[in-house]
Amino acid sequence: MDKAVLEQLISDSIPDSDVCAVDLQGTGDHFEVTVVSPGFEGRSLVQRHRMIYEAIGEAMRGPIHAMTIKALTPDQFQGDMVEPTGDGDRRD
Repeated sequence: MDKAVLEQLISDSIPDSDVCAVDLQGTGDHFEVTVVSPGFEGRSLVQRHRMIYEAIGEAMRGPIHAMTIKALTPDQFQGDMVEPTGDGDRRD
């Protein structure tokens, strides 16, 4: 599967989402997907993943063999972007 198609499937299904898919092996069947959406607020990790799997649908039974998912709220994504200092503190 083409990564652009995968990204489009997810972004069409999850409103206001930012989606980035990386084809890990260049074969179109192993992906790492990061989805950032305010729609994840108040939802568990399992619920977030379920939303993404529902968006992809049949592709998980066909062209996609493996997928790693990061499903984050915008606040969580911003927290991930803060650079650690190595001394236990975080630097903006």
